[in-house]
Amino acid sequence: MMTANRGIARIGVLVPFTNTNLEPDIAMLAPPGVSVHAARLGGYDIDAIPDADQMAGLGASNIDEPLRLVGGVRPDVVLYGCTSATLSHGVAFDQDLCAKVSALIGARTVTAASALVAALTILNVTRIAFASPYVASLNDMAIAFLADSGFDTVSRADYPVALGNYGQGELTPEDVFNLGMQANSDDAQALVLSCTDMRSVEIIERLEKTIGKPVVTSNQAMMRVALDHLGLSCPYPAFGRLLSG
Repeated sequence: MMTANRGIARIGVLVPFTNTNLEPDIAMLAPPGVSVHAARLGGYDIDAIPDADQMAGLGASNIDEPLRLVGGVRPDVVLYGCTSATLSHGVAFDQDLCAKVSALIGARTVTAASALVAALTILNVTRIAFASPYVASLNDMAIAFLADSGFDTVSRADYPVALGNYGQGELTPEDVFNLGMQANSDDAQALVLSCTDMRSVEIIERLEKTIGKPVVTSNQAMMRVALDHLGLSCPYPAFGRLLSG
């Protein structure tokens, strides 16, 4: 039997333990009949600035226990919900993590970083504008990861101050809109907003109407790839061209 929020498929989500926006976003993006089930990831200092070292540490941390817990719901797809944790290690690490999680849990696996690549490929763009709440050195790594995957960052916006683990999630949608506008350029074919704890999903429609090009966010991209694996589509046009195709 299928009801409004269950019965078709289950999505498991691995969430950094200070992240407050990934779960609401995924629940908002999920189509009717798809339920969302989360387990939380540790492996980083709650009080430290999430820089390249901290995110690399998170990516390399042991996730066997949260995987066991989220695996208890027998998910059809698992989302690894931290973009910077795997992009800080590079493309090969990201691919290996997907393979490891799939082998351990028996479900298709999507990382936030690989989802950005898949989304840009679906949109058939190669030149991007990039923005995130990360420190500049981590943005450099993100841009290098995307370059290794075939995408040229022609413009970018770094957040003007270093944000802590809670600070990233406390940015308002208006803050994110302004950051995206700062990053955008005429040369870019799409705008990428990277970070699973940044409130980007809520301003996708407004940004796309303003800049006249696709907007790709970490959480929206993960949902698109997850839905492709499930053979489903998103019924909500407000979440951008990526989920309308």
